[in-house]
Amino acid sequence: MSPSDVSEADAANELMRLAKTIAKHNKLYHAEDTPEIADAEYDALVRRNNELEEAFPHLVREDSPNKLVGAAVAASPLSKVAHEQRMMSLDNGFSDEDIAEWLARVRRFLNLPEGEPVAVTAEDKIDGLSCSLRYERGALVLAATRGDGQIGEDVTANVRMIADIPQALSGETPDVFEIRGEVYMAKSDFDGLNARLMEEGKAEAVAKNVAFDPAKIRQFANPRNAAAGSLRQKDAKITAKRPLKFWAHGWGVASSVPGETAFDVMATIADWGLPLSPLVKRFETLEQMLDHYRHIETERADLPYDIDGVVYKVDRLDWQQRLGFVAKAPRWALAHKFPAEQAQTTLESIDIQVGRTGKLTPVGRLKPVTVGGVVVSNVTLHNRDEIERLGVRPGDRVLVQRAGDVIPQVAENLTRDEEREPYIFPDHCPKCNSEAVAEEGEVDVRCTGGLICPAQRFQRLAHFASRPALDIDGLGEKSIAEFIEAGFLESPADIFRLHQHRDAILARDGWQDKSVDNLLAAVETKRAANAARMLFGLGIRHIGAVSARDLMKKVTRLEEIGVLAEAIEAERSGIEKLPGEEEKKYRQRIDAAVSEVIAIDGVGAAVGHSLADFFHEPHNREVWKDLLKEVKPPDYIVETRDSAVAGKTVVFTGKLETMSRDEAKAQAEALGAKASGSVSAKTDLLVAGPGAGSKMKKAAELGIEVIDEAAWADIVKAAG
Repeated sequence: MSPSDVSEADAANELMRLAKTIAKHNKLYHAEDTPEIADAEYDALVRRNNELEEAFPHLVREDSPNKLVGAAVAASPLSKVAHEQRMMSLDNGFSDEDIAEWLARVRRFLNLPEGEPVAVTAEDKIDGLSCSLRYERGALVLAATRGDGQIGEDVTANVRMIADIPQALSGETPDVFEIRGEVYMAKSDFDGLNARLMEEGKAEAVAKNVAFDPAKIRQFANPRNAAAGSLRQKDAKITAKRPLKFWAHGWGVASSVPGETAFDVMATIADWGLPLSPLVKRFETLEQMLDHYRHIETERADLPYDIDGVVYKVDRLDWQQRLGFVAKAPRWALAHKFPAEQAQTTLESIDIQVGRTGKLTPVGRLKPVTVGGVVVSNVTLHNRDEIERLGVRPGDRVLVQRAGDVIPQVAENLTRDEEREPYIFPDHCPKCNSEAVAEEGEVDVRCTGGLICPAQRFQRLAHFASRPALDIDGLGEKSIAEFIEAGFLESPADIFRLHQHRDAILARDGWQDKSVDNLLAAVETKRAANAARMLFGLGIRHIGAVSARDLMKKVTRLEEIGVLAEAIEAERSGIEKLPGEEEKKYRQRIDAAVSEVIAIDGVGAAVGHSLADFFHEPHNREVWKDLLKEVKPPDYIVETRDSAVAGKTVVFTGKLETMSRDEAKAQAEALGAKASGSVSAKTDLLVAGPGAGSKMKKAAELGIEVIDEAAWADIVKAAG
């Protein structure tokens, strides 16, 4: 549906779902190296999110995918390390028109005169693991993965085992220079590694005099996973045995930069001894860029490494500096992605998986097929509507596609016209037999069993104890599963009663006095945990980490969440349902009432309904009351950035002489301010250039502070 046909309430609802879905897949891809969807499908989610944000800019969320890079570092034996300069992601383009529009945006942002060329570098986008290499006085001192862009993993010892990466740079170098690039594995080396793992498995079976089972040999699914798994080893000796390679594509922190263009700096990096892409070129026209893209696409299958697109970068460094960044990506760069690869196979069965929130997800089991060099046997079918749209049934011949290194999606059902009974999506949960329903306007079917559902109980408790929620050290998924089986855990409150089972836990295999006491001590520290984390940990639908914080800003005390839910329910139940064609208006009236009760920036009607729905269920109210008996989180305190305009609303008007309007707004947002396009009672500051008109007059009427462009520049400078 076009954004122009979407109501504001529906847009807010969809943006929430997109933020959660994209964050989940970012974590699976970047932090866990276990992606579940194809690049093309992920890109489609991001495009939809961008369309809605552009149509409804006032609904942009704090957890918007456009404000996040990669994913937080998962539990790992490797040390964490903070990046001195954030490692960004890249925005994507998918068509020639996307690339033309990107170039046009660059020209508009820089206010370039017509006819002035924009030199751009173009190189193939290798499918590897992002890594930064910090050199001081030419010597390698630190290597780190990207992580979430701010915190990565220290892989210095492992990187020293990669022959492509010099321990010391050649020639004259700056005192500090951080080289950024990709650790990858060549296709032939990947095949050789998997073959070697299979042979080692056979040899081990012979040594133990047991039957050899190839299915038990853990082989890597693709070169990127192999590279990521090999680099992130606790024992660098294992990394040394893996055929890893590296190439540089940029830089981060630098005490000085050896050149005025990206092309020249990269040439210098090559002179220092770092490998670059052999296909990097510099162009000045869109036609040249697109010709290079098509040339690389033609050569793609024969390249010795996997790629998934071409990266364009504005060549002039002074222009790069002016263009700056959006929340997660530079304005001066764009990835031009390749289309998905396809193959035919048979859909042998459809299994239903039940997630933490009760969502029933259909998974197609395929007859194994090679797609783009990777053997795949599973495909997500997403939801009931997608199965109906494709008309798939067990036994159908299907066309599957993948883009990059992930589980594919069904692109087309090739035998949908054959006479066969349609697949009937279950209306009861396969785990607990509770009713499974889809909410009005929703495509996902969910189990209504909540914590009584075994599938949800484990995942909800694991979520409650996980790092983004309460972060209880020592209470991982393995322990939670063990304690549920033993009867120690059924609800979140039971976690805080584990001390009652100390002797029983100690009697179980693998537990010692120290490990049990450490776990119980860790649990005790969480009785006064952050209230927003605790609310997020309950796994209430639509209430993510950001919306939980927004709700706590409103109520301050955790106990008041229940009161807020009752107020929402009272508003909702007080509206009489209208019949027939008035149904849509009825829904809008409910949404308006809910939003009015909540009245929180970034939290819309969907969150209000979910909160009311949760507390409407008697067993959820019991879980809540039981939890509040065990925990006493402190009042929630809002933290703000230390900036002269942080948290304020700034409006720019008139003709700006030293920068474009887009550049000025980007500066404001970088300082923690909200850049608005209109003056209102909520405006804190008006930056006025020559020719300011009605906005200047309205600001004077409202008593709003007005400054000129030079004063704004002083604010930016003072903020560093």
